[in-house]
Amino acid sequence: MSAPRFSRVVVKLSGEALMGGGQHGLDAGTLERIAADVKGAAALGAQVAVVVGGGNFFRGLAGTGRGIERVRGDTIGMLATVMNAIALESALESIGQPARALSAIPMPVHCETYNRATAIRHLEAGRVTVLGGGTGSPFFTTDTTAALRAAELSAGAIMKATKVDGVYTADPKKDPTATRYETLSHDEAIAKSLGVMDTAAFALARENRIPILVFSIARAGAITAALAGQGRATLVTPA
Repeated sequence: MSAPRFSRVVVKLSGEALMGGGQHGLDAGTLERIAADVKGAAALGAQVAVVVGGGNFFRGLAGTGRGIERVRGDTIGMLATVMNAIALESALESIGQPARALSAIPMPVHCETYNRATAIRHLEAGRVTVLGGGTGSPFFTTDTTAALRAAELSAGAIMKATKVDGVYTADPKKDPTATRYETLSHDEAIAKSLGVMDTAAFALARENRIPILVFSIARAGAITAALAGQGRATLVTPA
């Protein structure tokens, strides 16, 4: 396979992507497939960090509808992302890929605490860093976390794994006339409210001139293929 398009990347992986066909929690087969894909991306020669969501266990905003105050709901959601980070770390190491789970919320009994120097040290040593705990603060999505970590770690790109193979003019599942962009700018994505990432994440990526590669995680090897410049994807670039 080709050399990687970027030498260091932050992969944004939703918690829902780890459910497989289930409605909640982790699907072992899906976790193994994604771990193998991340290992393949690292084998191309790229340094890989993964920011994981927690929606397969709990979403902070959903908690407000159940009587849970927003800050507490977001905290529960951040803890869910740490669960996913530890699970992915375990899946990676079980197939021979060195990995470290780092949490923005200190819990040293269970995993290392995130800081920039520690994450870069692991990346440069060839370990995949799996970043849980969101930003460590409420009110920020894991999309924004991915953009923040990409800026902090001087990543060449954010790789946004989704359910569809790029950015469309509208939701292709609801609008059969929706068309896919091959490329577009951060400004266009924000102005058109395309919704693949939240506005804060797009704005942070724009400010730091970090490209965003949007692709589907549905197929085996999707991360590796996208990193190698293969398959269908949309590249969101600085203007």
